[in-house]
Amino acid sequence: MIVEVKVPSFGESVSTVVVVEWLKQVGDAIAVDAELVEVESDKATKRCVSTSAGVITKLLKGPGESADVGEVIALIEETAVVGTAPVTSAGLPKTPEKSSEIRVMPAAQRALVENGLTASQVDATGPGGRLLKEDVQRHMTVAAVKPPDARVSSVIAEPPRAIIAKSSSERSEKRQAMSPIRKRIAQRLVEAQHTGALLTTFNEVDMSAVMSLRKQHQDAFTERYGIKLGFMSFFVKATIDALQAFPAINAEIQGNEIVYHNYCDIGIAIGGGKGLVVPVLRHAERMGFSAVELAISEFAKKSQNGTLSPQELTGGTFTITNGGVYGSLLSTPIVNPPQSGVLGMHSIQDRPVARDGQVVIRPMMYVALTYDHRIVDGKEAVTFLKRIKDCIENPVRLLLDV
Repeated sequence: MIVEVKVPSFGESVSTVVVVEWLKQVGDAIAVDAELVEVESDKATKRCVSTSAGVITKLLKGPGESADVGEVIALIEETAVVGTAPVTSAGLPKTPEKSSEIRVMPAAQRALVENGLTASQVDATGPGGRLLKEDVQRHMTVAAVKPPDARVSSVIAEPPRAIIAKSSSERSEKRQAMSPIRKRIAQRLVEAQHTGALLTTFNEVDMSAVMSLRKQHQDAFTERYGIKLGFMSFFVKATIDALQAFPAINAEIQGNEIVYHNYCDIGIAIGGGKGLVVPVLRHAERMGFSAVELAISEFAKKSQNGTLSPQELTGGTFTITNGGVYGSLLSTPIVNPPQSGVLGMHSIQDRPVARDGQVVIRPMMYVALTYDHRIVDGKEAVTFLKRIKDCIENPVRLLLDV
């Protein structure tokens, strides 16, 4: 029986995805719930699993091609026993005859896709029968000196290439289609510049008190919650304090109205493998330090493996981005529309500052607030950022609500 593999739903706002990579190839056996294909929407990357066991007989979309939600992208014949050589419904061996037990390493999988090969065509020499990138390269080297096999080429079609390269002995170029996530990022950034009256104000924060408090309680915090106490939770709590004092920065413009939110859904910008994503801490005003740290850690893991859901990436009333993790000293972050503000954190550096008439060395961080001047006045923005500075430099305020 032939089973159709369809693009699963990504949520109501997603109707089209792009095939990133096939994790199985034609002729490979697959088990129920085994990962089959990686697809990407404008919000997230997702690995789809097979709902049937059998042998893959056809791939209808190649890497880089688009497909609608619900569209058939592959066919599986439900006649194979996974872990053995594929068989037909008549019980006869099905080509190719190689066992589906081959474990394909990620680099080897990419090499297979780039060269239009399947795992069953290449001899695996790695430990435990693993197929290595070197195996694929060796296969291609041997194939280059052999006449083409018309029988094989008639069965296996080369998938579309996402990258087109032009090269010479001195100069080279590479063209690559923008991914849906990158297109969405570009669209939103341009939208922010065209629709908002954006302005940025700066301040600097002495991190001494937070660093001391963090060092004092780090071991107990880690032992109790299984995660380290970072700087981001302090800034999330300080931001919530400031947003509640200046509600316009937590509001948005809808038509001719200003909508004020009585909750704080804080977006945390995270650099993932596919680009910047901004998962949202829902009702962050209800969360303690441990809940914030655990949620951010989970977001980071999902960002790396492409499992963030559309629901986790939508909404948000304010955003925090930390360029300091990449070494940024100062920047002007861009507002994520329809939000009215974004806080930028940066690197912590020891700098000379004046304290009580003396020059001392303190760990300092520049912070930036970009805001929509249509809804937020300059006085509000400056005072908002000053309140965050006060909360970080006197973190007891975050606990005593003063």
